[in-house]
Amino acid sequence: MSLIVQKYGGTSVGSIQRIRNVAARAVAAQRAGNQVVVTVSAMSGETNRLVALVDELSGGNYSQREYDVVVATGEQVSTGLLAIAIESMGVPARSYQGWQVRFVTDGVHAKARILDVEADNIRRDLNEGRIVVVAGFQGVNDQNAVTTLGRGGSDTSAVALAAALQADFCDIYTDVDGVYTTDPRVVPKARKLERVSYEEMLEMASLGAKVLQTRSVELAKKYKVLSSLEEGTGTLLTEEDEVMEQVVVSAIAFNRDEAKITVLGVPDKPGIAASIFGTLADANINVDMIVQNISASSGDTDVTFTVAKGDFKQALAVLKDPVANMGARDVLGDPDIAKVSVVGVGMRSHSGVAQRMFKALSADGINIRMIYTSDIKISVVIDEKYMELAVRSLHQAFELDKDSGDRVRG
Repeated sequence: MSLIVQKYGGTSVGSIQRIRNVAARAVAAQRAGNQVVVTVSAMSGETNRLVALVDELSGGNYSQREYDVVVATGEQVSTGLLAIAIESMGVPARSYQGWQVRFVTDGVHAKARILDVEADNIRRDLNEGRIVVVAGFQGVNDQNAVTTLGRGGSDTSAVALAAALQADFCDIYTDVDGVYTTDPRVVPKARKLERVSYEEMLEMASLGAKVLQTRSVELAKKYKVLSSLEEGTGTLLTEEDEVMEQVVVSAIAFNRDEAKITVLGVPDKPGIAASIFGTLADANINVDMIVQNISASSGDTDVTFTVAKGDFKQALAVLKDPVANMGARDVLGDPDIAKVSVVGVGMRSHSGVAQRMFKALSADGINIRMIYTSDIKISVVIDEKYMELAVRSLHQAFELDKDSGDRVRG
C-alpha cells in the first residue's frame, strides 16, 4: 500500500463535472490499494473574484488579516464539494481546512510560510479507510488567525503535507500535461519535458513559470506534474544526471509580474544598502535582481532592483523618507518591464550561453536593461512589450523545438 498525495489546481476543479472527474481519480487510486489525500485550490476564477471584492470595498487600503479571512474561503467550497462527490461514489471522505489540519505558519499575512504540519487526524482517517480532502493555500498562525500562503500556495500545501505524512508520491495535477520548454501559448513549438531536475524546476518557478509554486519545489522530494484533463505520463522531477548535464539549456522562463526601482545618487558609504533593503524587508517586500553602479567622478552610486509588481507602489512609498534621509537624489520606478531567463543544468559545463543569448536578443533589436546570472541560469530585464518576441527568439536560438539528443553540445 502506498500513500499518495494528489494536488488539483483551480482549473481542475473549475466545474461540477471536473470535480466529479477529480473524485473519480481519487477513488480509483484508493481502490487500487492506496491511501489517498487530495489537496485542492479554489475553483478557477474564485480567488480573483474574492480579491476584487476586497479591492472594491477598501479601495486597496485593507487589513491583511481580514484579506486572508476572505480569500481563504474559496478553498473551503472546493474541499466540501469534492468530499461530497467522493462520497457519492460510495467511498467515505472527510474534508479539512488549513486550520483544522493544522498548517502552522508564521504571522505574515497573504504570503505566510509553513512552519509545521499537524496531521494526526489525517492519519487516523486514512487508517479508517477514508479519502481525505485538504484545502490548499491556507494556514493558521500562533494567534489562531487564518493565514494564506500567496498565489499558487496550494502546491506548497500539498508538498508540505506529503512530507509530513512521509507520502510515497505527490502528484501535482494541473491544466497542462507537464513542464514545457516554455509556455506553448507564446511558442507553439514548445516541447513537453519528460524529466526536469529539482534545481531547474526551482529556477523556473522562481523566474515566473506558473506550473509550480517556488516553495513547493524547495520542499519536494519526488513528484510528477500531470494533467487532470487528459491521460499522460507528465513530467518527472528528479535529481540531475549526466544526460541532463549534456543539454546546455532546458527551458526559457519569463515573468511579466515584476517592476523596476532605481535609487539615484546614493552616497557610497557603508550601511546605505542595508538601510534600503532593510526598509523593504521590514515591509515584507521581497527583492529579486539587484544592480549597483558607482560613478567614478561623483562617488555616488545608483542602486537598481526589481520587486513583484503587486509590491511596486508600496515599495516606492516605504522608501520615500529613508531615501531622502540618506541624501539620495531621487527614486524612480518602472512597472513596464519583464524578465526573461534561460535555464539549464548543462550551463555549468558549457561556455558561450551568454553570447548566444545576447546575440539573439540583439538581432531582434531588444535592449537589455539588467542582467543577473547563476550557475544554471541567465536572466535579463527588458521592456515588457518585447517579452514574447524575446522568448520566441531564445527558444529558436537554443533549438528547444528539437529533441534533446539533437541539441547536445560537446
